Amino acid sequence: MAANGQQLDTMEKANAFVERRFPFSLRRTYGGHSACVEFEPGSKEYFVCDMGSGARAFGEHVLARNAGQPAVVNVFMSHVHWDHIMGFPFFGPAYLPGTRIRIHGCHDVIEHAFRLQQSPPCFPVPFDHLAASIEFIRLPSGQTTQVSGVAVTPKLQLHDGDSYGYRFECGGKSLVYTTDSEHKLESDLNTDGFVQLFRNADLVVFDAMYSLADAVSVKADWGHSSNVMGVELCQIARAKRIALFHHEPANDDADIEQILRETVRFEELTQQGHRLEVLAAYDGLELDL
Repeated sequence: MAANGQQLDTMEKANAFVERRFPFSLRRTYGGHSACVEFEPGSKEYFVCDMGSGARAFGEHVLARNAGQPAVVNVFMSHVHWDHIMGFPFFGPAYLPGTRIRIHGCHDVIEHAFRLQQSPPCFPVPFDHLAASIEFIRLPSGQTTQVSGVAVTPKLQLHDGDSYGYRFECGGKSLVYTTDSEHKLESDLNTDGFVQLFRNADLVVFDAMYSLADAVSVKADWGHSSNVMGVELCQIARAKRIALFHHEPANDDADIEQILRETVRFEELTQQGHRLEVLAAYDGLELDL
């Protein structure tokens, strides 16, 4: 109905009309993959946080970019709950001889978890049958480690079974990845630690699964945070941009879009001279830092 009377006789005109006329929740979708976030520091190696269901699409991207040739992939694990490792058995480069996969993390059970999900009767291809060279590397929590030219600093977060957020620094840019983390501002010690992790970050990928009301009431101690908490921490830390991430699975695109609008408005009302750009992550989103 909105297109009635419009001269949309080319795909370019039609696409431009859709982008101009409709909200995100109608012209696209936020998607439903579980956590898998790539970042590109400018090297020939690949860097990715978590191996959720998005790892399949990430693997296709690696194979296409490398024209089917082996790659070096650095994986950084927040934790090993199933939604964060479930994509690995479908990660195409793991089946390509010559590929090197280095899985970094702070838990001592990471290798066990990866092997367990590919053991009978869970999956038909045992972990030992993967053709890639796979190495598990333990990172010290709270300390900065250099990984192929990237400074990596993990930090323990509040989540059942423990989760770790990461700060990545390279070429004067900084990225913070903090998912499956429950932040509570009433603890000064906890707040100060994350403010330092977020300090002046170019982008914070933040677990904003719950509303503030849910996070402090019925879903307190469930291990996830809220949009409001993310904005407040980023404001204190003077971060430049926050991507709301790990959306509540029960929310549809319109719900997520409404949360984004409310978050943007909250930031406008509380910014106090420092502007924080707010966006909602979606499958396939690409950002330049």
